[in-house]
Parts: sequence; C-alpha cells; structure tokens
Amino acid sequence: MTQVPSDKKKFCKNGYFADNNKFSLRSFLEKYNRLFVVYRRDNIETAYSYLLGLMKCEKNHTNMERMVEQVPEQAYHQYHNFLSESKWDYNQVKDRTAIEASTIIESCKTKSGKPTGFIIDESSHLKKGKESVGVARQYAGVSGKVDNCQVAVYASLCNEENTTIIDTSLFLPQKWIDDKVRCDKAGIPVSKQVFQTKPQLALSMIKSNLKLGVKFDWIGGDGLYGHNTELTIGLDEEDLFYVLDVHKDELIYLEEPSFSVPQKKGKRGATPVKVKADKTAFRIDDYVQNINENQWNRVQIRKTAKGWKYVLAHTVSVWHWDGKEEKARARTLIITRTEEKNPKVKYSFSNGTIDEYTTQEYAYFQCSRYWVERCFDDAKNELGLSGYQVRKWLAWQHHQSLVLMACLYMLNVKIEQKPEYELMSIRDARIMIIAHLFSDTETIKKLHDQMLIRHKNRKRDIDRFYKINIELRV
Repeated sequence: MTQVPSDKKKFCKNGYFADNNKFSLRSFLEKYNRLFVVYRRDNIETAYSYLLGLMKCEKNHTNMERMVEQVPEQAYHQYHNFLSESKWDYNQVKDRTAIEASTIIESCKTKSGKPTGFIIDESSHLKKGKESVGVARQYAGVSGKVDNCQVAVYASLCNEENTTIIDTSLFLPQKWIDDKVRCDKAGIPVSKQVFQTKPQLALSMIKSNLKLGVKFDWIGGDGLYGHNTELTIGLDEEDLFYVLDVHKDELIYLEEPSFSVPQKKGKRGATPVKVKADKTAFRIDDYVQNINENQWNRVQIRKTAKGWKYVLAHTVSVWHWDGKEEKARARTLIITRTEEKNPKVKYSFSNGTIDEYTTQEYAYFQCSRYWVERCFDDAKNELGLSGYQVRKWLAWQHHQSLVLMACLYMLNVKIEQKPEYELMSIRDARIMIIAHLFSDTETIKKLHDQMLIRHKNRKRDIDRFYKINIELRV
C-alpha cells in the first residue's frame, strides 16, 4: 500500500464550528423525549442543564455544587432531586443511547469498511469513606494498586477511532452482598443484591444489548474476561465471535488432547482419580520463545500522529482446556509484539478459526482496545465519568446514564464536524460547544483560531512523520 503524507484531507478553515442547529444539544435531546417525564413533571430542562454542566465543568469538578456555579439556571436542590430522588428510568435512557450509538457506529462501519467491536472493560472510581454504593478496597486500575474505590463494568462500541460507551453495570463486592442492611441503606434494589462477577455482568450486558438490537461484529476485552471460561463458553453457546486477551501463563495444547484417568500401575500406591491429557500443555509465553522470526507477520493496525502503527503478529490454532469439561475447546491464539526497544507482547484467544480472518485482521481486533482506552480518558477528563459526589444506587445510575448520553453527543458532533475539522478531538469539540453556548463572538473567534493553530501544528507533525516513513521505505 502506497503511503501519502498523513492520508488526511487538505486543511480547511472555512466557516465556524457548529453553525448548523442540528448539532445543538437541544436537538440531540429530542431523541430522549418523554424519557425524563415522571408523572406530570418533565425533567428535560434539568437534564439539559446537567449535560451542560458535565461539559462545562473541568475534571474532578463535575459535582452539583460546581454545576450550580457554571450553569445557574438550575438550583442545587433541583440537581439533587433530579439525580437522587426523581424516578426517571435510567435503563430506558441507557437503552436509547445504545440504540442511537449503534446507528451512528453502523454508518461509520459503512464508510470505513471495518467491523465494529463490542468492547468490555472495567473502570474504577476512587472514593473516600464507606458510604458510596459498592465502594470497597479493591484493585483500581486508575491508581494501579488496591485502593478505596467503586468499580464498574462498561460496554463500548468501537469502529476504528469512533468509540462511545453504551452501557455499564456497577460491581458489588461480596462484602456488600453479605450486608443487606448496608445494601438497603444505599438503595440497591433487592433484585440486584446478588453477587455477580465482572465476567457475569459483562455477559449479561452483551445479551441485553443483543436483545435491544445493538449491532456489532465481534467482542473484545482484557485478560480478566478472556481467562474466564464461564464467559467464553457463554459466548460460544450464543454463537458470538470474540477476541479476548488472556494472560501469559495460560496453558495451551498444539494438538487436540483427549482426557482420561490413568490406569493404576502396580499394586502399590493410591489409585489415580485425576483426569490427565495425553498431550503436553505449554504456557503461552514458553510457546512464544520457540517462534521463529519468519513466523511473525509485520502488519499495520492503525494510523497515528507518527505514521502507521505496525506490530509483529502471529496466529496459530490451539486447544484450551478449563480443567472441567470433557474436551478441550479449539481456539485461535493471537500474539502481537511491538517494535519498540523493549517490546510489549499481547496474547488473545478467539473462537474464530484461523482461516476465517487474516493475521492482520486478528491483530486489528486485538489492538482496537486502544480506542476504547482513549474513550475512557475523554469520558473521565472531559465529561465527568468519575467526578460525581453521590452515594446511593439511584444517583450513581442516573449520573452514569447522563455521562453516556454526553459521550454519544460529543462523538456525534466530532463525526459531523470531521469534513470541516479533520483533526478535531473530543476536547476540541467540548471547548467549542461551551464557547458557542456561553461566550461572546470575540471569545468564540479566539478559541476557534486557537483550535486551528493546534490542528495545523498537529497536521504538520503528522505529515513530517509520514514523509520520513516513505523515505525510509524507499
């Protein structure tokens, strides 16, 4: 494939951002008509103000007190009632968001020609005290250690760089489930006071979104989900294609094994009762050490500001046994290795056969989680995914469903503005939306010009790296 400088359109600066009213937040909210009505009270204006607050408040300041300062059209008690007391159905709001996101991502798929992923990942929210629903000392990815936090499982739709979160389930540790008084005090519904692992929450979300009509081509997730055989068997039973990361110490068989209890040898010793395989199992990282260099394929997986991102990829048919079933299950093992001085190696299992997709396609599936991680960064840094100060179940669910709405709105704006602003980020979009809503013409022009300068500098760097790559290849 011949590379041209950045494969980007010629930089354009015609017109101003979001001149068309169809990009407005109010127009977006029309899709949620009647979902915020409780009895005779319509909370749509409070929802509108809350979404504005999510966008206008800076990171770690998206609580109700800061929102009153930034969006004074609603009083503190109105925001509090809207989140903590009002009975509008957060599940219906999440469902509408998922359906709208599916439609948008489906159009992205038509343009890109790439399959759409349904990516499962958990995210932690650091908290203080013991009152916040689901809070406990548990591993927090955001801090890289065991910390006092809430953890939720999230589902995202992903088609190349176009990604948005569409669903979430709060993980409740066993110590919470064992304390009914604590659960009742936090407002957790009785039906939810049942312990579920994160993979179980993930499988439930996958099934509910399928039933809802959300469209996707494959399922992805990190090693927590790829290692869990309950989840992978559940996906097999639903005939759902997946590429899930696994740990380096996972055991594989290079030939299909059979299992039996060995016969007793001699008269001495205990009678064998443990099932054993007739083939040798290998750790994945041990298998990697024996791969010849000519068995790696160099494939490109995505464009970056420094040219195409390449990895070395290897696929092989293997069998994996969970230690319980009568037979091992056939899997395709996908291994990728970066080209850095200290390369990073990733491993994934897929229930697709090795002939169904090329090595490059399997590498694309595995590496698409990069965009979801970027989506989480945007949701936390720009839209207050973790910046709430609420304690009870209902308020947490309400806040999360509104953030998911905001994520979809920002993605929609970014996609619609892409022909005019090819390099627009979610932060660019948020800054310009807030400027158009709250600033005078002079300030809007100033912010617009600053964004153009950022884009020009970014494009210059992109073109420089792509040019270097072309020269190196020649």
